[in-house]
Amino acid sequence: MSKASTPTAAYRWSVVSRVAAAALGGYALSSAATVLLALIWPAPKAQALLWATMLSFLVYTAAVIWAFYTRSASRAWMGMASGTALCTGLAWWLIRGAGA
Repeated sequence: MSKASTPTAAYRWSVVSRVAAAALGGYALSSAATVLLALIWPAPKAQALLWATMLSFLVYTAAVIWAFYTRSASRAWMGMASGTALCTGLAWWLIRGAGA
């Protein structure tokens, strides 16, 4: 193996960071999206939760693909964090609004 084809440490850490963003950030995003979808799905609670859980697999898959598609690992993390924060905020707002 030649020296030119050996990946650098920065590249390796970038890949490790993307894997972590895909696994951990994708899980957080899909969990938050599941809660949000269960709240807004127009069906009885049990069916809404079932459909939201099934759709969460698509959300997680899209998040993993996006983590490796984006230009940098920091964008992957920011996308996961902002999507999770948005879904969590909307779900919290819906729960607080329902109680009032």
